[in-house]
Amino acid sequence: MMYSDIPAAQTLVLYFKSKGVKNIVISPGSRNAPLTISFTKNSFFNCFSIVDERCAAFFAMGMAQHLQEPVAVICSSGSAMLNFYPAVAEAYYSDIPLVVVSADRPSYRIDIGDGQTIRQENVLERHIGYSANLKQDVSHATKTISKYGESLLGNSQEEVQVHNEKEIAKALAIAFDEKYPVHINIPFEEPLYGRVEEPSIQIQNIEIETGLGTSTEENWDELSKIWSNSSKKMILVGVNRHSVIEAEVLEMLANDPNTVLFTETTSNLHHPDFFESIDSIIAPIEKSENREELFQKLQPELLVTFGGLIVSKKIKAFLREYKPEQHWHIDTKKANDTFYCLTKHIKINPNQFFKRMGANGSDESNFKTFWEHRKDNYEKKRKDYLKEIPFSDFMAFDRIIKTIPKGYQVHLANSSTVRYAQLFAMDPSLQVFCNRGTSGIDGTTSTAIGSSIYNNMPTVLLTGDLSFFYDSNALWNKYLRPDFRIVLINNSGGGIFRILPGKEDTEEFETFFETSHQLSAKHLAEMYGFDHITAKNENELEVGLEEFYSSSERPKILEVATPRVLNNKILLGYFDFIS
Repeated sequence: MMYSDIPAAQTLVLYFKSKGVKNIVISPGSRNAPLTISFTKNSFFNCFSIVDERCAAFFAMGMAQHLQEPVAVICSSGSAMLNFYPAVAEAYYSDIPLVVVSADRPSYRIDIGDGQTIRQENVLERHIGYSANLKQDVSHATKTISKYGESLLGNSQEEVQVHNEKEIAKALAIAFDEKYPVHINIPFEEPLYGRVEEPSIQIQNIEIETGLGTSTEENWDELSKIWSNSSKKMILVGVNRHSVIEAEVLEMLANDPNTVLFTETTSNLHHPDFFESIDSIIAPIEKSENREELFQKLQPELLVTFGGLIVSKKIKAFLREYKPEQHWHIDTKKANDTFYCLTKHIKINPNQFFKRMGANGSDESNFKTFWEHRKDNYEKKRKDYLKEIPFSDFMAFDRIIKTIPKGYQVHLANSSTVRYAQLFAMDPSLQVFCNRGTSGIDGTTSTAIGSSIYNNMPTVLLTGDLSFFYDSNALWNKYLRPDFRIVLINNSGGGIFRILPGKEDTEEFETFFETSHQLSAKHLAEMYGFDHITAKNENELEVGLEEFYSSSERPKILEVATPRVLNNKILLGYFDFIS
């Protein structure tokens, strides 16, 4: 066992150990040497070395996402910490307890032209639960402090220690209790590499009450009355962890004739009577001659939402225009007014809420039955459409999703990938993740790799070419499991821009929006030790998928090349076909 000889570093390590923060992701640097020494020389911690700070933060976030517990990511001073910011923002909006620890230069070195020095205190404060700014130890490098930072000596070492312990304790309490990312900034003066076998301090192990978990006082009789009297209820489920909703509750909701329950791929909720492809319901209505009548027919009296952010732009546009009389969001932490009609935030677990509401519903209602007929229609037409179309993104996603082995953890990239996945049913055994907090293409691969580390089952990442190449440094680490799989849909650019309004076949569009290219992952696969399989047509894809999931000594990439200028026509043609 070895510790840095700097008290602040010892304090952080002892608090992490006492609170059970075991997993530490470290990006290399000199200013963070006291932390690196202390964590790597203590067998309690599992330490991971990731050079690229952006990748390191997403790797740590993916691990925290899977474990549902705080994971720390540590960096040196300067711009290194700013590379953590994309993952911090994602963690903030996705309720993931990422603990950022940044080593800093002393306050008297900042804004004087010293190297690798920026204003680090509170730099992440808009997207974290708490900024813990520790004070510099005055018992370490005292001669240097008295020469350049004499004002720091106004605090005794005992006062510094009390302050630092309180700050660390508060940050960790918020990370554990509120599932927010937090930031701990620690200034260190040289020398940085001193070591001791035993810590020179003892921590007080301060307990902090965060106040989370206080449920709202509700008039349950009134809520139950509204619930039971609503003949048109819509339940919309956002990002949700697998298996958190009890089977009893699912069955009760599925059997309510007054309720349509819309799920997304990221909802991880499955039942034959739920509506899994929202856009396949909405898109045909948009194209219908009696659009207004059908949208009014779908308009709910009561909208109940739970889970994280919603992917479908179509359902958001519909509910913003055809607002329900009541919108209740069920969540113990927060409620977003996504549709500009939120009437109540009910701070309770969704299972408890639905059990309180009970199986109320009139058998005379045809609300659900009407939309079930339309669901049956689009499911039949989708099968017919797949028989007619050439090889494309649409066909590839159908084949890929059907062949994912049961029990896998599935990570979806943003942009086109998650939207295509919305159109096809996932096997209920699959655990689906996607970085929908900020919906960026950055960090998808890093997140999936971090999430895979402690997963009992293999992980497969479905990604597009821009997302993959953007985060290619994610492959630059030694923690890739041989059963890790990447399906790369390479349509030679940002195919989603051909689907969105404003598409035009001009050089400017291809260069600045679609960013068309002719890149392949083959050489990256060779460099990072992946087996690489290519598929350029339906037959090659079927053969490639048969080999792809077989046991191997190295991770694998299946690169599927699809026609750049045809994919959007086939996707838009699908919505025409089912209308």
